Amino acid sequence: MQLNARTHVFYFIACITAMILSGAAKAAPPKELFWEDLIPKGHVQISNQDAASHEGAEQNWIQPDLDAPVVKELDGQLVSLPGFVVPLEGDSEVITEFLLVPYFGACIHVPPPPPNQIVHVKIKNGVPIESLYDAITVSGIIKVSTWKGDIAQTGYMMEAKGVAPFEL
Repeated sequence: MQLNARTHVFYFIACITAMILSGAAKAAPPKELFWEDLIPKGHVQISNQDAASHEGAEQNWIQPDLDAPVVKELDGQLVSLPGFVVPLEGDSEVITEFLLVPYFGACIHVPPPPPNQIVHVKIKNGVPIESLYDAITVSGIIKVSTWKGDIAQTGYMMEAKGVAPFEL
């Protein structure tokens, strides 16, 4: 009879420990990334980040380095990444799909950066964006996956879990 009671206590403690540990894993903060983290170490990438221009023929813009390598080890990780929004889907209240880019004006006023410097983001219930001039931080699960749209091709996609104003 004692062996049976000990077994129950052991299983009870094991279950409680498993619940605590699984809750701690879910509560882990996202890995903080910066744009250079999306470029494989050792890859030399030429920046096309020029001053924003309201002149010129956007239709002649060519996205550089469509074969820019990505960091495959990031696939499936919970991350946060700061950047600027290029809206794709939504309404006047919220956006549900956007491109996250490293600098203001990318894809709008200047040619898009290479695909490994653009993240295609979807957020289930949408998020209000106060101003496209303001940087934000997006957190969610990043995927190494190509997305092609009218204005750019991306090397990463993200299902956003949260969006917040960028803070230094």
